Amino acid sequence: MNTFSTGSIVNAGDLPDKPAPIRTDGPIAWLRDNLFSSRTNTILTLVALAIVLYAVPPALNWLVVKANWSGGAEACRANPGAACWPFITARWEQFLYGFYPQAERWRVNIVLYVLLGGIFLLAFEKMPLRKWVGLLMLIPFPIVSYFMLYGGVFGLPVVETSRWGGFMLTLVIALSGIVASLPLGIVLALGRRSTMPIMRLVCTLFIEFWRGIPLVAVLFMASVMFPLFLPPDVTFDQLLRAVIGVALFASAYMAEVVRGGLQAIPKGQYEGAMALGLPYWKMMRLIVLPQALKIVIPGIVNTFIGLFKDTTLVLIIGLLDLLGIVQSSINDPNWSIQSVPYTGYVFVALVFWVCCYAMALYSRHIEEKLHTGHKR
Repeated sequence: MNTFSTGSIVNAGDLPDKPAPIRTDGPIAWLRDNLFSSRTNTILTLVALAIVLYAVPPALNWLVVKANWSGGAEACRANPGAACWPFITARWEQFLYGFYPQAERWRVNIVLYVLLGGIFLLAFEKMPLRKWVGLLMLIPFPIVSYFMLYGGVFGLPVVETSRWGGFMLTLVIALSGIVASLPLGIVLALGRRSTMPIMRLVCTLFIEFWRGIPLVAVLFMASVMFPLFLPPDVTFDQLLRAVIGVALFASAYMAEVVRGGLQAIPKGQYEGAMALGLPYWKMMRLIVLPQALKIVIPGIVNTFIGLFKDTTLVLIIGLLDLLGIVQSSINDPNWSIQSVPYTGYVFVALVFWVCCYAMALYSRHIEEKLHTGHKR
């Protein structure tokens, strides 16, 4: 068979054989494209693999293989070189409820079940009345939960916030800060971009003040200094002071995240909205803010994750969240064992990692759902 090439006749049998095409799918292709695509990537992959092989097997051996799973404190004393999971199982109720009265813990369970049920229902996009469920979880649920946990209404006995603790307290502080910081941050971001000089100055000073001081100082001021400015006969709940301090602190960072999204919106969007005759707040609510918040979803969730982890700092003002309650349990002489502190801290790290990773996964889901071309 003859082949025409550039005006001459070439015998196809005289052409050299070509190599087989490189596969572009399958595990081998994925490894080649992602881990061994260049000399630098190959070196980094081998170094990372060496670190994993060096660190992971001993960690799994300590956490799982040789760990103590039953037998109480005596078993952990007999095997102090491995994780002591009986410490977690023996104290898990305290880690969850803190010092909440045992007879009233059903109230905490109801609040947690409603919270988990609301999150589960909101995860289904095609669920009927999904918007109403979100509205109920955003406004009535926090108020009802507070009275449910604190009591004093409907015949429920009062449980002082000083007895709250553990993971319940962590959720109370984190969720309260998240719910309060997002709308306040949006208002501050809009105020900082306002054309009114006084409004812009007030919002700018507020944001820079709260961003310029550490959260530890905020909690100390809320716990120690704030009562000094109150009349002697006026008391202010310590947990409420901490929640307000955390919310104001997070709102300053949230404002800058939202402001970045507002600045990313093209000027034509504003001009188009004004050409339609929309007033300022309607333009923001219907056109500008939906686009801006969609762009900065990663930054918003990142602020939420940071706020969730920062709740551990309330330990310095005497509030025993999950980390604080674990630390206080470690000091129990009955559990004075070498592996108990490490086990407790690993347990806290796993709980926080699961919660933070769940928020990150959901944020990625929202990003993919709302993706309209900004992603590169």
